[in-house]
Amino acid sequence: MRILLAEDERSLSRALVALLERSNYSADAVYDGEEALAYLEAGNYDALILDIMMPKVDGLTVLRRLREKGNPIPVLLLTAKSEVSDKVLGLDTGANDYLTKPFSTQELMARIRAMTRTQTGQVSSRITFGNITLDQATFELSSPTGSFRLANKEYQMMELLICNPRQLIPTERFLERIWGYDSDVELNVVWVYISYLRKKLTALHADIQIKVTRNAGYSLEGLS
Repeated sequence: MRILLAEDERSLSRALVALLERSNYSADAVYDGEEALAYLEAGNYDALILDIMMPKVDGLTVLRRLREKGNPIPVLLLTAKSEVSDKVLGLDTGANDYLTKPFSTQELMARIRAMTRTQTGQVSSRITFGNITLDQATFELSSPTGSFRLANKEYQMMELLICNPRQLIPTERFLERIWGYDSDVELNVVWVYISYLRKKLTALHADIQIKVTRNAGYSLEGLS
């Protein structure tokens, strides 16, 4: 899952990106509202963490423009303001949730999980295909014979595959969703992580496989 963080406090931004990546999210950081709008226009994000007080374009204006365009991305507002009127304004403008600084990292992560779960209509954190289950809460890939806790990039790739079974996913889509549209990562890094996942599926005696379609992409298929 890719998250855009729009926060102009550089030290806080760095800490939040590190926290998100440790929690198996992919995070891009921007430092003003203008940049946030540009990234949202060009990128494919699953959620937005948006500071209200930002240079160039403030967070509420960013949020208003998104909603006017019909963009339904889940938005968590961050602000130093704690007045009820500010919270009401933020929610009425289209935010999904509101968090006042300072906040605990545990509460931030819980609110992100709740916000994205509501957005996707997700009832359970476990996704199953064949005899393989991916737990989105623990990042565990399991079968009746065992389990692995996936690393960040492995988890994000497996999540994309298992949420779209039997669908061909282009290599470029993995790069865009996981590394970011402006990343200079080489295409072959996708194959490296696919090979890690294939080895884990073999070790779990999976009855599904990651199929490679040369020069096209990858798909999760049942064993033929």
